[in-house]
Amino acid sequence: MEEASVLIVGAGPAGLATAACLSKFSIPYVIVERESCSASLWRNRSYDRLKLHLAKEFCELPHMSYPVDAPTYIPKNQFVKYLDDYIERFSIQPKYLTVVESSTYDIKHNCWSIITRDMEKCTIVDYKAKFLVVASGENSEENIPVISGLENFPGVAIHSSEYKSGISYSGRNVLVVGSGNSGMEIAYDLASHGANTSIVIRSPVQQRITLVKGRIIEFEGGNQGSFDAIVFATGYKSTANRWIKNGEDMLNNDGLPKKEFPNHWKGANGLYCAGLARRGLAGIALDAKNIANDIKSIIDSMSS
Repeated sequence: MEEASVLIVGAGPAGLATAACLSKFSIPYVIVERESCSASLWRNRSYDRLKLHLAKEFCELPHMSYPVDAPTYIPKNQFVKYLDDYIERFSIQPKYLTVVESSTYDIKHNCWSIITRDMEKCTIVDYKAKFLVVASGENSEENIPVISGLENFPGVAIHSSEYKSGISYSGRNVLVVGSGNSGMEIAYDLASHGANTSIVIRSPVQQRITLVKGRIIEFEGGNQGSFDAIVFATGYKSTANRWIKNGEDMLNNDGLPKKEFPNHWKGANGLYCAGLARRGLAGIALDAKNIANDIKSIIDSMSS
């Protein structure tokens, strides 16, 4: 059994920001991450042309600005470099390849009991923590809609997290499902590389996919087309509810905060969440500061 004042689950931007804010108060913590690196979504599951969609002043993590010569809209690789520099500045040392199996609040001992699995050593490590921060992200797992016949589609069918560049799709008919930032940018990238690109949007104007029959895709309303590839830019979902128990007051059935912003970040019994309010990097920075300030206030009151 290992003891920690604060256990942070997730070493993406939200977990790193929370760790840095705690460090400013000299509050010890442990940060665990299921992947082999920090910010795996940005490093391994994003397309090459990705840039931050807001100006850099709205995308800074607490206590560290971007270099003065950084462009207004930060490219993916520069953002990853920023995160690496952030980790170094605040001496953040995540425990990688560590999966949280379960976390339960121990009423008798007034602490969180967290069971983790070290995938590298194939061992189980138990933690006790006074405070638990859910920073595993709203993008923990790809969300692909259930579509009849999709399993028999003979072409390429991928989630946007697997898409890197349109260079290999030149001259092919590609359907992009979803019209958020990722969907629109991927469609533009495909078209720029010579793909015959279509976008399907679930709306009264353009309708959803109803059936896949071989390469033929049918849409609501009777339209259909033949495609060589499908890219699902249909978002992600949180997986926090799979491992956290006793968090019902803070998270809903989708693993997202029940309370509206800006009151979403705090639950009961020392439970917090960072980066789950769909407010981007600015929201992450605010969550991290609020959580660290609240933990410091509680610790100070306990010692007075």
